Amino acid sequence: MYSKPILLLLFMLLTSITVAQDKDLYKSSSIPLPLKLKSNAVVRYNDVLVEVDAYNRFTLKNKRIVTVFNEIGISDQGAGVSYNKNRIVKTLEARIYDKNGKEIKKFKKNDFEDVSAVSGGTLYSDDRIKYLNYTPTSYPYTIEFEVEVDYKSTAFFPGWKPVEDFYVSTQYSNYKIINNSDVEIKMKSVNFDKFNIEKHDDYHYSAENLSALKPEAYSPPFETFAPVLKVALAEFDMEGVRGINNTWEDFGLWMHDKLLSGTEALPNAVKEEIKALTQNASTDEEKARIVYNYMQEKTRYISVQVGIGGWKPMLAEDVERLGYADCKGLSNYTKALLKEVGVESHYAVIYGGRSLTSIDNEFSATEGNHVVLCIPNEEDNIWLECTSQTNPFGFIANFTDDRDALLITPEGGKIVHTRSYDTEENLQDTKAHITLSANGFIEADVTITTQGYQYALHEGVQNKSLRDQELYFKEYWDYINNLSVENIHFDNDKDNVVFTEKVKVSSSSFVTKSGKRLLVQPNAFNRIKRIPTRYEKRTLDFEIERGYKDVDEFVFTIDPEVRIEAMPKPLEIENKFGVYKFSIEKRSETELVYKRTHILNKGYYSKEDYEDFRDFMSAIVKHDKTKIVLTK
Repeated sequence: MYSKPILLLLFMLLTSITVAQDKDLYKSSSIPLPLKLKSNAVVRYNDVLVEVDAYNRFTLKNKRIVTVFNEIGISDQGAGVSYNKNRIVKTLEARIYDKNGKEIKKFKKNDFEDVSAVSGGTLYSDDRIKYLNYTPTSYPYTIEFEVEVDYKSTAFFPGWKPVEDFYVSTQYSNYKIINNSDVEIKMKSVNFDKFNIEKHDDYHYSAENLSALKPEAYSPPFETFAPVLKVALAEFDMEGVRGINNTWEDFGLWMHDKLLSGTEALPNAVKEEIKALTQNASTDEEKARIVYNYMQEKTRYISVQVGIGGWKPMLAEDVERLGYADCKGLSNYTKALLKEVGVESHYAVIYGGRSLTSIDNEFSATEGNHVVLCIPNEEDNIWLECTSQTNPFGFIANFTDDRDALLITPEGGKIVHTRSYDTEENLQDTKAHITLSANGFIEADVTITTQGYQYALHEGVQNKSLRDQELYFKEYWDYINNLSVENIHFDNDKDNVVFTEKVKVSSSSFVTKSGKRLLVQPNAFNRIKRIPTRYEKRTLDFEIERGYKDVDEFVFTIDPEVRIEAMPKPLEIENKFGVYKFSIEKRSETELVYKRTHILNKGYYSKEDYEDFRDFMSAIVKHDKTKIVLTK
């Protein structure tokens, strides 16, 4: 047994060590070197405590200390909190320390900026945010941030990200839940096995000394390989509406019964109008096309982030009256119109964006950032993007394609996969007739036809001003000096989803002169220009999310004063990443035809394959600069 003096001494010693360690957290010099590498900021200490009192109430307490190294790292300090009538900020403060750990500024709750939590594109919203508007005088600096928030709505439960973003290291992070209720708490850990994360019990995790992750060329999205803890309540509340969330079926049934039910009523005049428009349509798809076009012509998109957590759509009759709504309201309005003409459709929650992010089919929670509409079809479901006034019917490439979505049906929620576009569908066909003079001047008529994913990349330029259209082509062919652009014409075939660009161009500097010789690069209008980054040691796997196919044919008519001296031989490369081939045919002394095909395959590849992929792309860049030698 220790005597009281010895126990007191031990306590004082341990306390002094803890105090010293706490003070070190404010000194940038105390950060371990591996955590500084590749970091814009280091999370020195992040403690998250969530106390659940009931299905409809919990409290969040968070203390975090972050050292910021540069201007980019300011966005990683995390000194902000969103709130509304169901999220009450009880305490909020921050302190700033210089690189030596000396306190230089203190902020109380009223010192934080208070603004709307959404962009200017949103008509109105209940959400606001308090954030620290601090401009540092020097780097590095350290910020200590403390906040306590009472939640009276529990549908959005805070999870945990031990590594918060690219270029952010974590020295220590702790996440703990105290469950004072009888509500089941669902949890799912993702990508924990590759990181230094300790599980203390079912509701308590911590992590130490996690070095920053650095993005690499073609690397998958951050959330696919970074560690994350997902958390949700099996019984929850969304702004006074009680829900059950054991499975996606439960969650979808709750959405259908509590959020969507009773929102589809339309004025009688609209019902009669849409029935009259579709009375001669012989199939459901034909009816749906008419309805979709009707919706596009009558409405426009405006973000409206109100109504039961921002998840309940506007009433269909209000959308009809106002002529605008957000993705929820427009999808629900279109669904109501389809119902009137006897076409079944389902509201669907999804992650919208160019990156292929899916709803987690194994873990039901309040997920997604977008809503679309799904029309069941035996061959392939038809997906409607209702926020666009110009989108072709059933076209979703580049924003909601090839990912899992949550379908809301009267029987409950179902995870379904949206349409993916095959490599052959994502076609770009470029044809050109090029006249080459003896002095190296060229004139060309170019036609670019795109489909599938590549349609989405090109369509829209027709809506720009003439000046911006000219700049678009000059940037697209930025390797051609002194390019002049004229006679621009576009054809947007929405029925067949084909976009055609026709343009006449000229350049006085297309050819490189070497004495009497002219050096001509026959791939005039579709070059791969950049070689993927080289890494001494690749750390991440890589992914080609969408495959595509380019087919090019350029016919050169050459001035009779010039003769063809040398041409490269045909080339073909084929491997698991794709195909690249080109040939040059001499049809006569004054006519050459350049043909090129480039196919890039969709796929997920190991980091060990990256160098081979880079070699493939490097070869394409090299051979896209192949030269023909002409002499006067």
